[in-house]
Amino acid sequence: MAGHPPPDAGAPRPAPDRDPGLQPERTRLAWRRTTLSATAVAVLAARQLLRSAAPGAAEVALTVLTGLLWTGFVALAHRRMRAMATGRPPGLSARTALLLGGCTAALALCGAVILVRPGH
Repeated sequence: MAGHPPPDAGAPRPAPDRDPGLQPERTRLAWRRTTLSATAVAVLAARQLLRSAAPGAAEVALTVLTGLLWTGFVALAHRRMRAMATGRPPGLSARTALLLGGCTAALALCGAVILVRPGH
């Protein structure tokens, strides 16, 4: 049998479970910090609305929009954090990345509008 390869020499080897180290934990913490920032924007929007003596339709709409964006962002981020808990998390899809980026940009814009509104 000299010169013959072992019977399983050409078979693909299963991917070993990866030793992720601390990288997944750092990423989960980054997602938590980002959702905390989004939560702060939503809470400040609600606070401004509640402190306003006579909120207009624009203020109410901005607060509702901020709440909806926050809900969407937190749902997507939570789904991503759950996926990362597996041994080999799937890559972030382009659709999810665009949705998360859009929510983040829109929340930042809402936060800026809340800060620079006249009379506040």
